[in-house]
Amino acid sequence: MALPLSYNVRSLYVRGRVTLLAISGIALVVAVLIVLVAMAMGFRLALAATGSTDNAIVTQRGSTSELTSGISRDNANVLTVDARVRRDANGKSLASPEMVVVASMTRREDRAHVNVVIRGVTPQAFVVRNGVRVAEGRTFQPGLYEVIVGRKIFERMDGMGLGRTLTLQRRAWTIVGVFDANGSGFESEIWGDADVMVPAFNRGGYQSITLAMQDPSAIRAFNEELQRNPRMQVQAIQERQYYEDQSGAVSGALLALAGFVAIVMGIGAVFGAMNTMYAIVAARTREIGTLRALGFSRIAVLTAFVIESTCLAIVGGAIGCLLALPANGISSAAGGANFAEVAFAFRITSAAIVAGMVLALLMGIAGGLLPAFRAARVPITAALREA
Repeated sequence: MALPLSYNVRSLYVRGRVTLLAISGIALVVAVLIVLVAMAMGFRLALAATGSTDNAIVTQRGSTSELTSGISRDNANVLTVDARVRRDANGKSLASPEMVVVASMTRREDRAHVNVVIRGVTPQAFVVRNGVRVAEGRTFQPGLYEVIVGRKIFERMDGMGLGRTLTLQRRAWTIVGVFDANGSGFESEIWGDADVMVPAFNRGGYQSITLAMQDPSAIRAFNEELQRNPRMQVQAIQERQYYEDQSGAVSGALLALAGFVAIVMGIGAVFGAMNTMYAIVAARTREIGTLRALGFSRIAVLTAFVIESTCLAIVGGAIGCLLALPANGISSAAGGANFAEVAFAFRITSAAIVAGMVLALLMGIAGGLLPAFRAARVPITAALREA
């Protein structure tokens, strides 16, 4: 079946304004979709990077986050000496019992009050989580009212600076360092000595304990054993899986928003492309009749116009992807499971690009199909009569 494709390609150049209008609408929809998906993926990846596949995090049974969890000191001591927990060269358990609370702070850019996670840790936390390192200043000294601040909190919150003080629980805590954590959610937290923070915040114990396991594959069996122990009332899960689950509600909501916006804007773009293609068909009735007179079949004309609309969509999709690329790496923040702000960077992935191009193709086909049917049904005699 011969197709008049060269004619369709030339027509795109001849009718440049109409072509540009159709491409712009599709490009805008694709760009918005990719940016929203990048926001959801950035949040999910930030929390996913927070945990390690080699660690197990233990929280109170039935708790939905560390903030709603509670583990007594006695239970923490029992978990710390478990034979399945890895030990360092000195024979000390690689276990990190941690206190987690939130405090209200002022965001620098808009003066809004947001919650920030305050985490009390022991020196073992830096061994259990080997991705955390102090980049500026020094770490806190045990027994003192000193804190180190995650990179993203240090950059976003008001009153931050090495040597400055934070008021927490009516006490002045000195900022002695800034730490990086490979872009994970820990960079949205403030850390201090657990032995000082637990009594300062009137806590009787900890909110979680993170264990470096000798055999990570034993975490499931470890959890089943804990579930059978009525005295412990705790649960264990792989640390990375735990934080990925924490991101589920927010990232799911962002993806749902991306889908809703894409559908609404996509419908508008489809109707815009459809109107554009109808206008193109109406303006080219005589030319379509000439093509039919030259021997091109109805199917050939229909296929050629669908291909023309699809080509417009591909160009629009590619432009939309290019328009979205500058959003990659932009910093933003969203509320996490601990009711605190988690800073993250937009992440444009290959999956988001593919989704944008697929949406563009669907819009192109949907927008060009009905006008193509109309073009194929134009009678030769009626079309030539307009010549």
